[in-house]
This record gives sequence, C-alpha cells and structure tokens, in this order.
Amino acid sequence: MVTWEQIYNFLGITDFIYFISSPTIQDMLLPVKIIFILFTTFFLITVIYFMVISSWIKHHFLEDTSEFFSWQAFGLKQIADRWKKIRKRLETGSESEYKLAIIEGDDFLAETLDERGFEGKSFEDLINVAGVGLLPNQEEILEAHKVRNAIVYEPDFYLSLDETKRILSIFENAVKTVAI
Repeated sequence: MVTWEQIYNFLGITDFIYFISSPTIQDMLLPVKIIFILFTTFFLITVIYFMVISSWIKHHFLEDTSEFFSWQAFGLKQIADRWKKIRKRLETGSESEYKLAIIEGDDFLAETLDERGFEGKSFEDLINVAGVGLLPNQEEILEAHKVRNAIVYEPDFYLSLDETKRILSIFENAVKTVAI
C-alpha cells in the first residue's frame, strides 16, 4: 500500500516545502512579504473608508438593525413624526392651517411614491403607476387630491375640520401602505 509520505516524496513536494521554508529563502522573501502586507493594509483601509462614506452600510446593515430592535419597518418613526407635525396643524382651529395640512399631506404622499421609484408627470400619473395592487383606494386618493387642488386654485374654498380629518386619514393610510 502506498502512503502519503511516499506520494509527497515521489512528487517532490517534501523537497519543495523544505526549500521554501529554509531560512535563506525566508530572508530573501522578507521585502516581498513587507510589500504585500503594506498593499493589504492599504486596500483594507480603502475598502473600510469607502464603506463608511457610502450608503451601503446604512442600507444593508443599519436599516436591518433598526428594524430588528424597533419591531417596525425602517422609516416608520420618521413617517409618524411627520404626520404628527401635519396633524398638529388641526389643533389651531384655523381654516388656513387645515388647508396647509392637506397640501402637506398630499405632498408627502407624492414624495413617498417618488422615493419608492414610481414615476409620473403628475400626481394622478403617480397614483396610476402605483396601481390598485399597492393603493386599493385610488379613487379616494384622487378625490382628496381634487380637494387639494381646489384649495390651491380657489382662494374662497371652504374646508371644515371633519373634512380635513377625513382627507388627511386617506393620505396617511396611503403613505403608510406605500412605505411598508
């Protein structure tokens, strides 16, 4: 039976290992080793630097970590904070603040759709591109957008608190649906 030692001796591997590990060869290879260590250090530092300044770590690590610890999708806290600011306008009792809240809610939905990669020349195009699968209440959203347009283009447009709350809830539900 042939052993591994006999195979190594036959192939000359043992002699090669002794040759490579000899102190004279190791002394000759020291400058090459130092150059490779310097190159490795340089490239490692470069990779770490570009990972830190890029958004790769944020998108692939920090978002997952924050989702894990908060038990909610990444960005929902920012969405909730923004809706809190919009809803705070309703506490003033001023019709002009109601109108501004609806305009901000409409803009927030358009921004969210745009951030998610939906493209369109107008708000209606964005809603249609998003589709019924993503936004099952498209008709309500478009009706709420018509109210927003009436606010912008008709200075005497009257808006009640109840109507404002209803329209804002439509926009808020749509934003949360798109964001998740």
